[in-house]
Amino acid sequence: MQGNRRAGRLRGWLLDGGTEQAARHPGPHGRPPEDRHHPWWKVMCLTGVDYFSTLGYQPGIAALAAGALSPVATLVLVLVTLLGALPVYRRVAVESPHGEGSIAMLVRLLSYWPGKLFVLVLLGFAATDFIITITLSAADATAHIDENPFWPSGLKGHEVAITLLLVALLGAVFLKGFGEAIGIAVVLVAVYLALNAVVIADALWRVVTHPSAVGDWTTALSTGHGDPLLVVGLSLLVFPKLALGLSGFETGVAVMPHIRGDRQDSEDRPLGRIRGARRLLTTAAATMSVFLITSSVTTTVLIPPEAFQPGGPANGRALAYLAHQHLGGVFGTVYDLSTIAILWFAGASAMAGLLNLVPRYLPRYGMAPAWARAVRPLVLVFTAVAFLITVVFSASVDAQGGAYATGVLVLITSAATAVTLAARRRRQRARTWAFGAIALIFVYTTVANVVERPDGVKIAACFIGGMILVSVLSRIMRAYELRVDHVELDRAAARMIDERATRRIRLIAHEPQRRDPAEYRAKLAQTMADNDFPDDSDVIFVEVHVSDPSDFETDLLVRGSVAHDSYPVLSLTGSSVPTALAALLLEIRDRSRRRPHIYFEWSEGGPGRNILRYLAFGQGAIASVTREILRRQEPDPRRRPHVHAG
Repeated sequence: MQGNRRAGRLRGWLLDGGTEQAARHPGPHGRPPEDRHHPWWKVMCLTGVDYFSTLGYQPGIAALAAGALSPVATLVLVLVTLLGALPVYRRVAVESPHGEGSIAMLVRLLSYWPGKLFVLVLLGFAATDFIITITLSAADATAHIDENPFWPSGLKGHEVAITLLLVALLGAVFLKGFGEAIGIAVVLVAVYLALNAVVIADALWRVVTHPSAVGDWTTALSTGHGDPLLVVGLSLLVFPKLALGLSGFETGVAVMPHIRGDRQDSEDRPLGRIRGARRLLTTAAATMSVFLITSSVTTTVLIPPEAFQPGGPANGRALAYLAHQHLGGVFGTVYDLSTIAILWFAGASAMAGLLNLVPRYLPRYGMAPAWARAVRPLVLVFTAVAFLITVVFSASVDAQGGAYATGVLVLITSAATAVTLAARRRRQRARTWAFGAIALIFVYTTVANVVERPDGVKIAACFIGGMILVSVLSRIMRAYELRVDHVELDRAAARMIDERATRRIRLIAHEPQRRDPAEYRAKLAQTMADNDFPDDSDVIFVEVHVSDPSDFETDLLVRGSVAHDSYPVLSLTGSSVPTALAALLLEIRDRSRRRPHIYFEWSEGGPGRNILRYLAFGQGAIASVTREILRRQEPDPRRRPHVHAG
C-alpha cells in the first residue's frame, strides 16, 4: 500500500501541471505573462546565450576544418549570414510572430499525412539541433575546465564524466523549475562579449604589430592553394564546414513572445513585436559576423596549426587559448568561467526550446502519449538522450560539430523554403526568385555538410525514426479518444434539436452521394426496415465531411438544413467520422437531456481493413468505433447515447 502511494506521488509530481504547462513553460522559449515583456535588446541576450556562445568552439572547429582557408571561408559564411539567413528570418518573424518558427509556416502550407510526415522529419532535425546544442556546449565547457591551469591534474581525462555531470545539472534545473532567464542572460552575454572583445582586440593588435605572423599565414595560403581565384573557389567549397556560425536564427524567432511591442499591438497584428524581432535578428547577426571574422583571422594567424588538433591546447577553445597565452592565467581563468557559464546556459536555452517544440506539435497531432504535454517526463527523456549522445561521441566537440551543423542547416533551409513558398502563394515574383536562390544556397550547404560529415544525418535519422515509431504507436493507442475540443451548433441546427427535445431523437448516419430526394427516401426506408422503428418517426440525417484525416484535435461547427423541403440534415466537418458523430451525440444529450439514438449500416469488408481505413482516412468501422468512443467517454450506460447498426 505504501509503495502504491509513493508511486502515485511520483506520478503526480512528474505530470504536475500537465496539459498546457509544457507549451507555457517559463524558460527562454516559454510564453511570458503579459506584464513580463522586455525590450528587444534584452531578448537578444536570451537568444544570444545560444548564438554568441558558439564563439567558445566555432573558431577552433573552423581552423581544424578549413586550415589556412578559415578566414576566407568565414567571410563567405558571414556573407551567407547577412545576405541569406538574415533576410529569410526577418520574413519568418513577419509570418510567424508568436514564436512558432519556420516549422509552423510549413505546417500551414502543407496538409494531410505528407505534411505531418514532413513535420516529423523537421522535428527530428530540430531535436538534433537542440540536443547537440546541449551536449556540444557541455562538452566544450568541459574542455575549458580541463585545460584551465588551476584545474587539478588528477581530474584530467574524465571529460565524459564531467560532461554528464553538467548535463545532469541542467536536467535537474528543469525538473526543479526554470524561472525567468532574461536577467541572467543579459549579464552572461554582456560579460562574455566584453571579455571576447578584450581577447580579440589584444590579438588584433598582435597581428598588426607582428607582420611576420601574417606573412607566415599568407605564405601557407599561397603555397597550399595557389592563386587568389583558387583560394576563393576552395573557400566556397569549404565554408559549409563552418556552418556552426549560423546557429541562433531559429532561436531568435522562437523568443519573439518575450519582446515588448507597441501599445496598439494585437494578437493578429503585433507590429511592434515584429519590428523588435527584426532589430534583434539584425543586431545579433551583425554582432556575430564581426566576432566571427575577427576571431577567425586572429586564431588562424596566431595559433600553430597543430594546437587545433584533437587533444591540442586550442582544440575547441581557440579564444581561451589566446586569453591564457597573451593575457595571463588569471584573466584566462575569468574568461574560462564566463565561457563555461554561457555554454551551460546555452544548453538551458536548447532544453527550453525542446520543451516548447515537442508539445506544440506531437500531442496535438495525436502522435505522442498524453504525458508528453508535461514538462518533467520530457526533461527526463531529453536528458537521457543527451547522456547517450555524450557517451557515443566521448564528449568530443569536434565529433559533434557535423551533427550540430546539420541540424542548424536543415532548419535554415526549411525556413528559406517556407518563405519562398509563402511568397509564391502571394504571387510576389521578385521575392520568390530571391528567396528561392537563398534556399538553393542553403540546400547546397546542407548537402555539402552531409556528404562531408554524415554523423548529423545519422543522428537525425535516429530521432526521426524514433518520432515516427512513437507517433504511429501513439496514434493507434489514442484511436478511441474523443478528439473534439468544442462543438458549436448554428441557429438552424440548435432549433432542429430543440424542437425534438421532448421526444425520442433519432439520427441516421448518412454518406451522401447524389443528394437527390430518391437517395434520402431510400436511405430512410432501408434504416426503418433494418431497425424496425415506426413509419411516423421524426428522424434527422447526419452527414460528416472528412477534411484532413491526419489532424487529431479539431473543433466542430454543426450546420442545420432541410434537404428538398422534406429531410432535416445536420452537416459537420471533422478529422474523422466516428469522433465527429460521438461528439455530436454527446452535445445533443447534454443540450436536450435525452439520450439520442443513431443508426448505422455495417461497413463492408473485414474489421482489420476497416480499422486501418479509420486510422489513415477517418472512415471505416464507423459504427463500432463510434460506440467504443462513447463507451470510453461515458462509462455510465444509463447516460450513454444509443448506437444501432443493421
